[in-house]
Amino acid sequence: MVVENSFSLEDSKYDDDGLTKRTGTWITASAHIVTAVIGSGVLSLAWAVAQLGWIGGAVALILFPLITLFTSIILTNCYRYPDPVHGSRNPTYMKMAKRILGGIQYKFCGVAQYASLVGITIGYSLTASISIVAIKKSNCYHKFGHEADCDSANYPYMAIFGIFQIFISQIPDFHELSWLSIVAAVMSFGYASIGFGLSVAKIAEPGHHVKTGLTGLVVGVDVTSSKKLWNTLQAIGNVAFAYSFSNVIVEIQDTLKSSPPENQAMKKSAITGVTITTLFYSLCGLVGYAAFGNNAPGNFLTGFGFYEPFWLIDIANLFIVIHLVGAYQVFAQPIYSLVESWGGKRWPESTLMAKEYNVRIPLVGIWRMNMFRVIWRTTYVIITTLIAMILPFFNSIVGLIGAISFYPLTVYFPIEMYLIQAKVPKYSSTWIGMKLLSGFCLIVSLVAAVGSIQGIISELKTYKPFE
Repeated sequence: MVVENSFSLEDSKYDDDGLTKRTGTWITASAHIVTAVIGSGVLSLAWAVAQLGWIGGAVALILFPLITLFTSIILTNCYRYPDPVHGSRNPTYMKMAKRILGGIQYKFCGVAQYASLVGITIGYSLTASISIVAIKKSNCYHKFGHEADCDSANYPYMAIFGIFQIFISQIPDFHELSWLSIVAAVMSFGYASIGFGLSVAKIAEPGHHVKTGLTGLVVGVDVTSSKKLWNTLQAIGNVAFAYSFSNVIVEIQDTLKSSPPENQAMKKSAITGVTITTLFYSLCGLVGYAAFGNNAPGNFLTGFGFYEPFWLIDIANLFIVIHLVGAYQVFAQPIYSLVESWGGKRWPESTLMAKEYNVRIPLVGIWRMNMFRVIWRTTYVIITTLIAMILPFFNSIVGLIGAISFYPLTVYFPIEMYLIQAKVPKYSSTWIGMKLLSGFCLIVSLVAAVGSIQGIISELKTYKPFE
């Protein structure tokens, strides 16, 4: 009796583990990275440089991408274990940590990763609403003047963004998100370029003169000494968050086809993504500081450092909203996958969990509908939207998320897993160097977290929910 392999008839459709063959390339992975990295963080970089000054700002804008790139590259070698090319795949960050580190560490990794992802999706719901309100305010200022009362509540627009996300969230998985990431990446180039262009135009204005300094805001003139300290710590967190994408790097690598080897393609994608990001961030942060000086707003496209041309401000903020639609999905997909994978294993015979229906949508194609996916993802979007409504602190939240996620996911776990995977001898120069880098980044994360928490506490004193 001959037992035929169930995948032999169409083995070209399946990977080495029997799952649907991955089709991603270094280009689509680069788009996912750019979508994940270039986000709301770019809008706060002029403010961050104002807190740190020319010296500290320039150092931060160079140091953090180098650290992120280095740890991302060593993490790509852990995707297959024990051999980086022929070993077994680790499709998620948490599974990678479980297999290589084991014990309690992989659970800590899971908490850090998924808490970070949830926090980012909440932050993006908030940021999208701020940009929508900015469009409304821009038109109001143009019509009634810059002194007009054009304030508007964010809450209705958070709800609109959430409703839209409910529909977009029904895209089944990462493999079908490439087109959305490419659109989002183009949008991020668009609004970053507009921000840079407006900053250059402001600098070129006749009589333009703003106060800048090697160390940023001056104590006793611009801010008190305590405010300077807290702002500096918070700014460090903002810059750290601006480059962070390690919380989805493994899931992005798992979209790559197996030839060429995934680690080679992902290294190319990481270098491409981080290089593009660093270029845009440096331009927006440093040129934005030159344009606004020590009075740089926390978000220079929604904080109205610019008022005119109002239509260009509107386009930039529209680009931000479209980008955040895609970025939300990039960060939410691992969360969706975690719960759906758990449910599928817990109730494998359940029709609710396993049954898929092919629904034909005009002009779109076939939608693979699963009832559990519809219910779970809709519930998640509603919950994150509601949380965003009660945490409207842009800079503080950006800094806190950056501080919490940067060290464990971008530095600690990549280094620890690489030391094991590469069999680096204990107390060798490489081992000592990596441990020192890990210790430095831990200190950075702690001080940034303290600064962001202080900022949130300060804003909570004057904040009244839903007003």
